[in-house]
Amino acid sequence: MNPKPQSVEEYLSWYQGPIREKLDQIRTLLKEVLPEAKEVISYHMPAYRTSEVLVYFAGAKNHLGFYPTNTPIVEFKKELEGYVTSKGAIQFPYNQPLPVDLIKEIAIFRLEEAKFRAERKKPKK
Repeated sequence: MNPKPQSVEEYLSWYQGPIREKLDQIRTLLKEVLPEAKEVISYHMPAYRTSEVLVYFAGAKNHLGFYPTNTPIVEFKKELEGYVTSKGAIQFPYNQPLPVDLIKEIAIFRLEEAKFRAERKKPKK
């Protein structure tokens, strides 16, 4: 296991070729769709956070791991048919194009979910 990366750039530097291309693609996509989110390293992976971490991603041997937490896995169950999923993870095989529109929808869903939760936590006046 690699040591904890200090930055997303350092994390990405550990990958080359087609894996790096997919990681760069999802990073660009997430930065575009979540401009207000801060790019951080969390659980040794690149992540995007506002009031909470919205999504994570990571390189694996045969797939790009996308970790949007558990609610989008349930919410987008039909759209995710054909992908390996678990409670909070989706596997996008490297030998297939990334489902760009689906990733955008999930990221926006998580952003809205986080805004809703942050509003609920605010003390009532």
